[in-house]
Order: sequence, then C-alpha cells, then structure tokens
Amino acid sequence: MIYQENLERIAKENEFFRRVLYTGKKTQLVAMNLLPGEEIGEETHAATDQVFFFASGAGSAVIDQKPRPVREGDVLFVPAGTLHNIRNTGKSSMKLTTMYAPPEHPAGTVEKTRNDALAASH
Repeated sequence: MIYQENLERIAKENEFFRRVLYTGKKTQLVAMNLLPGEEIGEETHAATDQVFFFASGAGSAVIDQKPRPVREGDVLFVPAGTLHNIRNTGKSSMKLTTMYAPPEHPAGTVEKTRNDALAASH
C-alpha cells in the first residue's frame, strides 16, 4: 500500500500526543502534538533511527543532554543509540511528525495524551 498525504497539513491538524499514520516493513510515520511545557520524554532507541520534522511551534531538542533550539521548518535526524528528548518550550502546541526506521510502535497506535502513552508503555 502507498501512503501519500500533505505532511504539513496532517501534522498541523493532529490533536493527539501520538498518532501512527503509516507503518511499512522498515519505516513508520507518526504525527505528534506536544502541549506547551510538554515533552516526549528522554529515550534511546538502540536499533532505530528517528527523524523529526517540526511543522509548527518552538522548543528544544535535548541530544545527549545538550539542548538545541528547534522551530517550524526544522528537521532533526537522531541516529540509533542516541539519548534524546523533545520539549515544547513555546506558548502554543508544537506540531511535528517523526519517522522511525525500523518501526517503533504498533501499527494504528493512537495515544490522545502523554499519560496515555506512558500507560501503554508499562
């Protein structure tokens, strides 16, 4: 199956913390929405590369404990094995998409809030 959508529109319209858009054999596309002051949470994917595309908002990407600013239009590639976190430091929602290679979440996953995501991971 082929997946084709306007990625910027999909990201900006997404209201869920995490919504898996498409899962292929080797890659997964996910839309995310971080509320003001919210973060993804510090994590490392041992065998998974992750690419973030920031559609709106502003924040901080903390890579190996070093913060760097991110904003609308930025892309960030995080190689497998790298400690990372994304924080929304702005006053409005941060809309982004991320790609995992290989896939990280079950196909079709929708987690409305960060608390839902944390509960699902336990």
